[in-house]
Amino acid sequence: MYTFDHDLFLFLNFDGGKAMDFIMETISGTLMWIPLYLFIFAFVWYKFGWQRALAFVVCLALAIGLSDIICGIFKHSGPLKHLWESFPVRHRPMFDSAVRDLAHVPSYGHGAYGTVSAHAATTVALAWFSALTIRQKWYNWVIAVAVILICYSRIYLACHFPMDILLGAIVGTVCGLSMFFLWKKFDRVVEKLVK
Repeated sequence: MYTFDHDLFLFLNFDGGKAMDFIMETISGTLMWIPLYLFIFAFVWYKFGWQRALAFVVCLALAIGLSDIICGIFKHSGPLKHLWESFPVRHRPMFDSAVRDLAHVPSYGHGAYGTVSAHAATTVALAWFSALTIRQKWYNWVIAVAVILICYSRIYLACHFPMDILLGAIVGTVCGLSMFFLWKKFDRVVEKLVK
């Protein structure tokens, strides 16, 4: 596997102490982001009505689920883990023999393989889908900061190398944009039925 991103990983991964570890674990988790998810749903409901908001949620769930499943193919996990068995897996930094002794690792409660980052993929899919739907400049800034924080937390926690994050972002972009355009087509049908 490639190692060109090891130096960048080691530059970005550092021991920030227990408080920073806690902050990054929280950012990397789900609970902190529930208000944002509820806001997205409420905004779409208010803007489009419940029928179209329901279609939005279905397509968004497909974008996130598809992103996660595709990432699982490369990590040999999930429902399609056997689809590309010849793909060489890449260990997470915390388990990579070249950097694990140099890396700051707050906890080891993760799977062995890190490429492609599902956190990056699902977060970027959510970001594209919701930003294109909400279409507010302030929201674009909020979701961009959320994506950067989540992606960086994965490096800080020694769960992913920078390239894992980039590949995840590419998967998330493709899935988020694809499902957004599917929702737009589906939304036109729902809009006509509602009127």
